[in-house]
Amino acid sequence: MVRNSKIPVYSLRRQMLRMSWNKYNLFNMSQRFRVPNNANKTLYQQKWAAKKDTRSYHGDQITERQWQSMFTTRLPTANTKVGGVEPHPPVFSLTFAEMERRLDFIVFRSNFAPSIYAARQLVGHGKVTVNGKQMPFPSHRVTDGDIIQVDPASISTLKKAAPPADGDAATTAVKAPMEFMPKPFSQPFLFVPDYLEVNYNTCSTCFLRSPISRPGKTEIPSPFPPQMHALAYEFYARNRK
Repeated sequence: MVRNSKIPVYSLRRQMLRMSWNKYNLFNMSQRFRVPNNANKTLYQQKWAAKKDTRSYHGDQITERQWQSMFTTRLPTANTKVGGVEPHPPVFSLTFAEMERRLDFIVFRSNFAPSIYAARQLVGHGKVTVNGKQMPFPSHRVTDGDIIQVDPASISTLKKAAPPADGDAATTAVKAPMEFMPKPFSQPFLFVPDYLEVNYNTCSTCFLRSPISRPGKTEIPSPFPPQMHALAYEFYARNRK
């Protein structure tokens, strides 16, 4: 599934959710926080609708062929009990866990880019390194322990601080610190998943491990309930080539 270029990314009519801090995307999320009515749909229609909605958020820039090559029916989970109180959430919420290893996903999840499209552009322009080596391929999938670093000058939320009035211009140009300037409407998205360890002093991220499902929580950020992920999983598991 690749987004139709003729349709606006943040269409208020279609209300397809995206991996972005855009204000129109935030509005669409506020309108979509409800369980869809599937009373008049067949089981296949429910699965297809869930696949369409979840894929619009999880990698709409990735083709179906690319996603099918990553999809696996074996999902990671941690079946441990914490005091026997919290129920274990559905493991189907990890349907798109393999996408989280992609370089463009990691740059976005680390809050170094305001959207998955901007993260893809950063990688393609050579502003991102993996273990110290430039990696211009957004589809590159990292392994556990890899260090991803982004050029601070390319991060849109970092701006150079104003130099002091009495300072030397040549000296302050080199030593001028960077200030964090959050974008409007970005506050709901400024968090880091547990499978990433981000150092904002060096603009780097360590990919610790694959996302897992724990009692009471799932680690992959998603605006959709686990029930929709379960239907999307069943669609891909049944139609896997």
